[in-house]
Amino acid sequence: MTGNDVVLVLVVVTALGFDFTNGFHDTGNAMATSIVTGALPPRVAVAISAVLNLVGAFLSTAVAATIASGLVNSQDVTLTVVMAGLTGSILWNLATWYLGIPSSSSHALIGGVVGATIAAAGASAVKWQGLVGKVIVPAALSPFIAGAVSALGTYLVYRLTRRVAEGPQRHGFRLGQVGSACMVSLAHGTNDAQKTMGVITLALIANGTLQSGASAPTWVIGSCAVAIALGTYIGGWRVIRALGKGLVEIDPPQGMASESASAAVILSSTDFGYSLSTTHVATGSILGAGVGRKGAVVRWHIAHRMVAAWLFTLPAAAVVGALAYWVANGIGGTAGVAVIFAVLVLASIAFWFASRRPAVTPENVNATWTGSVVPAAPTDEVPQ
Repeated sequence: MTGNDVVLVLVVVTALGFDFTNGFHDTGNAMATSIVTGALPPRVAVAISAVLNLVGAFLSTAVAATIASGLVNSQDVTLTVVMAGLTGSILWNLATWYLGIPSSSSHALIGGVVGATIAAAGASAVKWQGLVGKVIVPAALSPFIAGAVSALGTYLVYRLTRRVAEGPQRHGFRLGQVGSACMVSLAHGTNDAQKTMGVITLALIANGTLQSGASAPTWVIGSCAVAIALGTYIGGWRVIRALGKGLVEIDPPQGMASESASAAVILSSTDFGYSLSTTHVATGSILGAGVGRKGAVVRWHIAHRMVAAWLFTLPAAAVVGALAYWVANGIGGTAGVAVIFAVLVLASIAFWFASRRPAVTPENVNATWTGSVVPAAPTDEVPQ
């Protein structure tokens, strides 16, 4: 095996590692409200979400094409650039997961790749029109669109069922939540799994294995689908708690309305090939569900914190991606890529150990919100 082959293997492994972090970072987008309202037990919810993410990954490749050829000039991308971009995205994902901030894995990935590309080939290597049109504009609009749809749906649901007894109403909407949460999971698979497919395809093009403009091979689609499904099953309980308990006190009708709005917006964006942030959509939908119900508790200070993280995601991941490229390029060759791979492994271990003190688990994810993602009563359980 040549040095270039070793680098390609490290890049593919790292990309699948990102896909895994994407899975556990974004599980809450689909299942947080269903878990909080009791529509689904926590472990059952993440298992269902994992299966549907796996299925959804095979349904479309439009977003993968956007990532592979619509954001940067593939002729200016090397394996070192891809590795550096992945470094920026994974470190941001781990940091925000640890803090319980539902930031965008998609934007972390795009920011990391764009930053590394600029460091390697200059700003002219970025397709700015594609970045603005298919990433930044949808990122700005999607939370408001999803929030408006969710708020209207929540208002209509409570308006139409105001004479229905509370018991039957809650039971019926819990059943409805199961269906709507499944749709969000399926939609997440159609959108987010493809982003890693696009990055691996970009690496294969940079290596000369595929021609420029080629679509993702079957083995890439399959491996990315499995990686995001496994990550989803792990759970990402810190982010699930922040979305489900931190933003709004959710009842089943609100949960169904927010999940339905999220699924509709995500599936529409996938059809157009937009690299949408499912986190932005889910958060906007949950806030909309709070606005749409009279007297609901909405914690706007938590929402402001999340929005601040969104604004920093692209540039922060880009800066880390650029720094990682300069380090790897300065060392040179296979050794440079191996060094940043080792840094990622060590950082992942450090974040995991830090998250154990104390842990957020399926058993305490629904504990009363006290202003922190970590429940008031610590547990010795291993975090997921």
